[in-house]
Amino acid sequence: MKPTPTFCKTDYQFLRELILKSKNSTNTKEANQLSQELDRAIISKEDELDSSVIRINSFVTIEDVKAKKQMKIQIVLPSIADVKEGKISILAPLSVAIIGFKENDEVDWELPAGIKTLKIIAVSNQ
Repeated sequence: MKPTPTFCKTDYQFLRELILKSKNSTNTKEANQLSQELDRAIISKEDELDSSVIRINSFVTIEDVKAKKQMKIQIVLPSIADVKEGKISILAPLSVAIIGFKENDEVDWELPAGIKTLKIIAVSNQ
């Protein structure tokens, strides 16, 4: 069973606006998936949000459960995304798969080659 994502109100509203603005672009599928995650999310107050919840600008260490490979990324706005620097757009499939979840959660990431299970190892919010 998939964990339920959690967002603070400001991130939630920001992501809703971002989805509306990006609907006509190349990432319609990801925007729709993010919208579905927001639909089922728990919205909490800014000061009550668990510090280990993945948000915009979070630094995250994730592990491919099967391959036992870890990677470190930062979730950023599409305008500053840079894969070489590990900065992944909030609208990229990987970000959509993990945003709103927290340390120790396991989530499934849909790839063309099949579904990967990712474990969230560490989250840092500055």
